[in-house]
Amino acid sequence: MKAFEYAAPRTLAQAISLLAGVGPSARPLAGGTDLLPQMRYRRAQPSLVVDVKGIPELSRLEYARDGLHIGAAVPLADIASHPDVQRFYPVIAASCGLVGSVQIRHRGTLGGNLCNAAPSADTVPGLICLGARAVVAGPGGRRRVAVEDFCTGPGQTVLGPGELLVEVVVPRPPARSAAAYLRFTPRQEMDLTVAGVASLLVLDGRGRISRARVALSAVAPTPLRARRAEAVLEGQRPAVDLRERAAQAAAAECSPISDVRSSAEYRRHLIAVLAGRTLRACLEALSAGA
Repeated sequence: MKAFEYAAPRTLAQAISLLAGVGPSARPLAGGTDLLPQMRYRRAQPSLVVDVKGIPELSRLEYARDGLHIGAAVPLADIASHPDVQRFYPVIAASCGLVGSVQIRHRGTLGGNLCNAAPSADTVPGLICLGARAVVAGPGGRRRVAVEDFCTGPGQTVLGPGELLVEVVVPRPPARSAAAYLRFTPRQEMDLTVAGVASLLVLDGRGRISRARVALSAVAPTPLRARRAEAVLEGQRPAVDLRERAAQAAAAECSPISDVRSSAEYRRHLIAVLAGRTLRACLEALSAGA
């Protein structure tokens, strides 16, 4: 590992100043489960590592009037086990509980999973379906970015020089809504997702689908909203054939690659299967809560 400087600021302003002052060769550190292996294998060689775990704003985990606030440095295990997350945002609790191993989930963070910008990130599709927004702070002040727009390519995000992800804010779930996330991996833990799907359905007073969201992982350069699948669902009454048509639309909309873990054709097949299962899970949850 290449030698580097280390700083542990206690305020957000100090962290931004350090990151902006050094430039691209400075990297923030939260859990370190992505950054440290990259440094060990010299895929990342920062001259300065800025430890942000001691900054209060980045450790916030609170269900407030405007929704759920998840600080960028909150460990995944804390999110997955939080009572309000489990009650109001089960799709977030479930996806956070899938990342890595038990040890990784106690160190790794949702902020890190988002900023690492891996197309296979498990936490991102559910956040997209729920309309989550990322709060970013930098030398120019604060701004909010929709999570679906945050990743711009593999390993690339909208973060500019000196900017830092502060938190992710998830709106309160709509009435009569349900969401689910499923993925396929060869092993139960410690494996990258071959394909994943998150779905959200909202029913109106007449039992029709007033809003649908379907988000895919590991089948495009970034996590992807399957808008054509959503269009198939919205305004319709739930039915088996509708669910199947939406699942096929989601599979047709993605652009997977073939690699050592899977062929593109198999990934498309997985998307159709997982989309159908997540939509069924949403409808079963809505039926149970009726």
